[in-house]
Amino acid sequence: MQTLSFPIKIKAPKEKVWKVLWDDSTYRLWTGVFQEGSYAVSDWNEGSKVLFLGPDGSGMYSLIAQSKPNEFMSFKHLGELKDGKEQPASEWSGALENYTLKETAGVTELTVEMEVTDDFAKYFKDTFPQALEKIKSLSEG
Repeated sequence: MQTLSFPIKIKAPKEKVWKVLWDDSTYRLWTGVFQEGSYAVSDWNEGSKVLFLGPDGSGMYSLIAQSKPNEFMSFKHLGELKDGKEQPASEWSGALENYTLKETAGVTELTVEMEVTDDFAKYFKDTFPQALEKIKSLSEG
């Protein structure tokens, strides 16, 4: 497992960036970079479960380990979903994915830090910057 970090500066208040990240309609747009038709099912509250799903209903299930609205969201990945069923622990179990927002003079710095398995590191290094550009575009538009 390795930790990757992806920062980006966005000319928008952190409240708007937060909304773009977690509102269903915009979440589907920026996560479509990873897989078209991606979506999440959650109430987005600390301690709640979140399902990160693809169009076929497979994906990951995670826990919202920490949530400070407009500032920080931390997911602890628990396992994979296949055919809508939670699978036992996987190589992703326990991996963290954190979103930190800091605003200075109307510019929000969004930093995503994520623990990934070695075999997925290149994929995320190539793809996550595209997702961040989409978040920037949606937030600044």
